Amino acid sequence: MTFSRHTCRHHSCRRHPPTAPMTKRLRKLAAVLLAMVLVMPLAFAPTIGAAEETRFLSVIDDLPLMAGLDEDTDAAMVFDSAGGRIVEARAVGQASARAVLGFYDATLPALGWQATGEGQYARGAERLVVEIEPGEGGVITVRFALRPAPR
Repeated sequence: MTFSRHTCRHHSCRRHPPTAPMTKRLRKLAAVLLAMVLVMPLAFAPTIGAAEETRFLSVIDDLPLMAGLDEDTDAAMVFDSAGGRIVEARAVGQASARAVLGFYDATLPALGWQATGEGQYARGAERLVVEIEPGEGGVITVRFALRPAPR
């Protein structure tokens, strides 16, 4: 019995047909594409959700409305005076007073507001008061009052 030495370079060998290197490349490419398809939606999910969920009050366009609250636009009032604007707005929803105050305590400083007390904020020549009235069945009413700062 004679043994021959195997000296192919993957081009004309029965043990390694010419399609073997191409098949390995396609498998690697498929694995990379599958990983991209699975990972890319996760990478962009926080920005997509944030963009869709952020809402602002209609009469105070730079005051965000907490998720779970709906603005009562019929209750809104706006008055421009020589001393500044006077705005009142109202929102209703299912939330706790603690969650609402926590949301505004965390969110408003990024918009230039400084907390001056519970539910009270100052920014430049304006003062904002956020008041919460409990209702039935866990529904609360949140009142926003924007006024010029006292002189």
